[in-house]
Amino acid sequence: MMYLKVLLGFVFLLGSADILVRGAVGLARRLDISPLVIGMTIIAFGTSAPELLVSMDAALAGSSAMALGNVIGSNMANMLLILGAAALFMPISIQPYALKNDAMMLLAASALFGWFCWSGPIGSWQGAVLIVLLVGFLIRAYLRESRNGGVSAEIYVEEVKDFEGLTSLKIIWMAILAGLAGVVIGADLLVDGGVELARALGVAEEVIGLTVLAFGTSLPELAASVVAAMRGHTEVALGNVVGSNLFNVLAVIGTVALVTPLHVPAQVLDFDLWLMLGVTVALMPYLMGAWRIGRATAIVFLSAYGAYIFAQVYGVSAVLEILG
Repeated sequence: MMYLKVLLGFVFLLGSADILVRGAVGLARRLDISPLVIGMTIIAFGTSAPELLVSMDAALAGSSAMALGNVIGSNMANMLLILGAAALFMPISIQPYALKNDAMMLLAASALFGWFCWSGPIGSWQGAVLIVLLVGFLIRAYLRESRNGGVSAEIYVEEVKDFEGLTSLKIIWMAILAGLAGVVIGADLLVDGGVELARALGVAEEVIGLTVLAFGTSLPELAASVVAAMRGHTEVALGNVVGSNLFNVLAVIGTVALVTPLHVPAQVLDFDLWLMLGVTVALMPYLMGAWRIGRATAIVFLSAYGAYIFAQVYGVSAVLEILG
């Protein structure tokens, strides 16, 4: 039964997140909201809805480890699995410095998140700081992009095109309600199945969060990025990853921490946080447009993600002992 819950959670999250975003984009277009605003807010929030609801559900169920593991694991999947999979279909390149501001904000937000974790439980005031930073970043980014335009603005506008198509107000509202309900159901199934799976396999809950939950909540970004790459919009795939990771750290952790404190397990402090920050730093040249993600690099990314999952399943401490 637990495997069925996990599988159904995957299915609900993948389909419902896409439906929710399409409905929200359709409503925004009916309200004559600019594509730039839609791309920077609605699509970013919509594709991060699975991470938010799964982490919130897990935290309220008393599993801070699973909630934090979901966010960190999702960020790792975005950077290694999603970019690797997308680049296999079409090498990813971007104009130099097109995503410079977004990339630097991601690096700063990830470092701040790490500091909050190492400082102790992440409580309401840390959550409020993360939310304020997100709002400030969005306002500043919108003012900059709307005034100057440029490649970064084009990436957000291009994202909107992949989610357009709904025009009937009745269908739009049906999509929003059905998508929201599906994401809620999928999150609940995935968390319930994940908790049962952790107990049955005798592994820590953060490991399930870092692997099963993280993969499930990253499915919408994976599908969107691969489709964008196949259509030749490789810059959109890169923008999806930057936006998703930024929203995971600021919006998801910030919102959950406002509701309930997040206690950080030892493995996350000693291993997973360092690895997430290290991969984020290593990704900077690609995000800045200095380097191109070709198919050889994609294979390296996918292999690194496979090694990361193996370490989680086999046991991080056991793997470190073998390497040491």
